[in-house]
Amino acid sequence: MLTVLLAACFPYGFAGGGLPSHIKTIAVLPFDNQTTASALQQEILTRLTDEVHDRLGLRAASEGSADAVVRGKIIRYLADIPVGYSADPNQINTATRRKLQITLDVEIVDQTTGRTLWSQKGLTTEGEYSERAENDGRQIAVQKIVDDVIAGAQSQW
Repeated sequence: MLTVLLAACFPYGFAGGGLPSHIKTIAVLPFDNQTTASALQQEILTRLTDEVHDRLGLRAASEGSADAVVRGKIIRYLADIPVGYSADPNQINTATRRKLQITLDVEIVDQTTGRTLWSQKGLTTEGEYSERAENDGRQIAVQKIVDDVIAGAQSQW
């Protein structure tokens, strides 16, 4: 009985993450890619679109009809940064580690009010990978970008 009473006194919900209650739809725009990693733009767009809808509970919409938009700019992509080496030449494929860094600017804008709900300039993520497995590191870094954007939206509670 006490639980019901407390729930009535403190209405709280998770719909739309930490975004304002009027935001029900969102458009994730392709980020402007200022790097030579051409596939990176599509990888970020696909992963971010899927997870913004799944994790924030928002419906997809076109830019013109969305309550909010996510947009950004991919500024830097650095790959093949050495992390660790093996002293044993027979172990080079398993012991040599590399990392990559992705830096971008990103923002979530409320299209109803024109207010920026969340933004991060110079957001840098890293992904570590084994020798000759750059794609694995890129996937880790892209997932970190998505997690940071979702956390940014939720931080608006």
